[in-house]
Amino acid sequence: MTQKRSMAPAGSSDARLLILGSLPGEASLAAQRYYAHPQNQFWRLLGQAIGEDLATLAYAKRIEVLAACEIALWDVVAQATRPGSLDGAIRSVTPNPLRDFVATHPRLRAVAFNGQTAARIGRAALGNSRQLQLVDLPSSSPAYTLPFDHKAERWAVLGRLHGGQKMPHCES
Repeated sequence: MTQKRSMAPAGSSDARLLILGSLPGEASLAAQRYYAHPQNQFWRLLGQAIGEDLATLAYAKRIEVLAACEIALWDVVAQATRPGSLDGAIRSVTPNPLRDFVATHPRLRAVAFNGQTAARIGRAALGNSRQLQLVDLPSSSPAYTLPFDHKAERWAVLGRLHGGQKMPHCES
């Protein structure tokens, strides 16, 4: 089995919304970029939810826009064994210190989980976090075959959760 490690958080250092995936897939780990697989719908889904065309931007610009929108990205798994990229193959999980992240981000108001695996592991790692709104989203992975429009309907809640402030690249 191949040992995999998550990447550092990206986006806002003072986030109001944290979006958590499970563990980056092969393409993302190789590129050291969140949601790097070209078929992953993450950037389209999030962009539609917050009113930004993230999918057409270079990766560095995407991260800048997230920072302006007070959104951070991270993963629930710090390290695990997993052949390939499927969440169902994740074993021997060590979660990221999500409680520490929450404790050091006082403006954080909501945590969204990208997929069932992220929700299951993330909710357990966060424990009873009454001050945060927790949102389970359908996975943006191409392996989860729910039609894009159905995913987008559920992801639309992020437009209301990201802070709602008018910013240079964040007009939701």
